[in-house]
Amino acid sequence: MSNPVNGSVRMETKDLSVRYGPAIYGIQNVSMPVHANKVTALIGPSGCGKSTFLRALNRMHDLNSDVEITGQALLDGEDIYAPQVDAVVVRRKIGMVFQKPTPFPTKSIYDNVAAGLRLVGIRKKQVLDEAVEKALTGAALWDEVKDRLKSPGGSLSGGQQQRLCIARALAVEPEVLLMDEPTSSLDPASTLRVESLIKQLKDQVTIIIVTHNMQQAQRVSDYTAFFFVGELVEVSPTGTIFGSPREERTKEYLSGAFS
Repeated sequence: MSNPVNGSVRMETKDLSVRYGPAIYGIQNVSMPVHANKVTALIGPSGCGKSTFLRALNRMHDLNSDVEITGQALLDGEDIYAPQVDAVVVRRKIGMVFQKPTPFPTKSIYDNVAAGLRLVGIRKKQVLDEAVEKALTGAALWDEVKDRLKSPGGSLSGGQQQRLCIARALAVEPEVLLMDEPTSSLDPASTLRVESLIKQLKDQVTIIIVTHNMQQAQRVSDYTAFFFVGELVEVSPTGTIFGSPREERTKEYLSGAFS
């Protein structure tokens, strides 16, 4: 796949819909661009489709046979739902970090980071060593754990565990990193560490983050998309969304008229 210019479109959805069963839509006809090496925040009330949309971007709904996906999700112009595209390859290119830290608690810190690399057949120790150090450095965790790489991942603090999960995602060198409320279970200090990390990481990876925190969206994102009842209401540069949104529903949400 091509290496797009910073700020060009890395991903794009066209009329993307996710349906649960015969009649319940999680999202409907969502069309939006995702710009390369930028952070795009997804905001909106609970149950509005943000996480549903996010999971559609790396085919996580494939794991549920009751879900039907229509429309397109393009990565560098290629539809990730095309019949010839392997979902495992998609998930390597489009990584995911979840709401709560999900390290393998009994596996070592080293093995947590190396897990994805081993899954794709990388076994050479030197290659793994270099990749683990690079990923932990990228996740701003190397200096804190380099002397205890054999310790269990579950022995780290909550904030460190989340950065370990980010390192695990970075180890396979994804093109896009999806983050589903990655700081919602963290204390304020850990939240700021992860936010600082997000701003640093966009130089090497395109990031899409779901957040309920309006201040966080303003702090970390370049673009913001507002979702409401499964519909994309509008997407614009973050300063525009928060300063002069076009849609009345966006204005009402940002003013606290509903949550």
